[in-house]
Amino acid sequence: MSPSRRFHQLDVFTAEPLRGNPLAVVHGAEGLSDERMAAFARWTNLSETTFLLPPTDPAADYRVRIFTPGGELPFAGHPTLGSCHAWLAAGGTPADPATVVQQCGVGLVRVRRDGTRLAFAAPPLRRSGPLELAVIRQIVRSLHLEPGDVLHHQWVDNGPGWCAVMLRSAERVLSLKPDFVAMGALKLGVVGAQAPGHATQFEVRAFVPSMAVNEDPVTGSLNAGIAQWLIGAGLAPPSYVAAQGTALGRAGRVHVQQAGDATWIGGDVAGCIEGTVQL
Repeated sequence: MSPSRRFHQLDVFTAEPLRGNPLAVVHGAEGLSDERMAAFARWTNLSETTFLLPPTDPAADYRVRIFTPGGELPFAGHPTLGSCHAWLAAGGTPADPATVVQQCGVGLVRVRRDGTRLAFAAPPLRRSGPLELAVIRQIVRSLHLEPGDVLHHQWVDNGPGWCAVMLRSAERVLSLKPDFVAMGALKLGVVGAQAPGHATQFEVRAFVPSMAVNEDPVTGSLNAGIAQWLIGAGLAPPSYVAAQGTALGRAGRVHVQQAGDATWIGGDVAGCIEGTVQL
């Protein structure tokens, strides 16, 4: 029989279970092959499944590997917050009581504890700058837009390969009915400003059909890249809250705060399932 390993299933970017983005976390993943991790991620069929391991960098508190049903990612946001929550819940003790250091494919990521909420420091963008004309045309075609509907556009890649466009309103973002075949290999974020008086400042949607996730409910890595872009370009204030998942019947809330040279991406985490898994 395969060894029994501790298991958590969590809901991230929400304090209310079933309203955010679910994450499966396998503890003590030493000895699991890449193929076994990938197979389990396909079986859970969640946008991400993570595997916790001892760090190989002495500056880290733990190491995580992040899998979608379609493959491994070097970094992702909601798995970072959820994995940190699960690691702490299982008795993990960070070297620094105020900040947990996660090791993953992009290197070391700091996660701070702010009351019950966790927030990660957005990793540097691997690629930035305006999108190429061919990419914009593909986005416009896959989202059934007119070229003038795209107010701003940018590469916001911090590992997964994100590109992003800003539309004229949150309402327009929520109205999208994408053509995922036309979208192809794009990993696409779409953002629009909320109407005045709304409880959040922006509505975000994330489309990743090439990773077997047509639409991700709430996406930390994308929001991290978008925050760095929008704040840097003067399109957003240094502190704001973004909504994501509305189109999927969720109510994700991503708390963004720029402090000094760091952009922090925060959210609540709610526990849903705890037990063991045979792997």
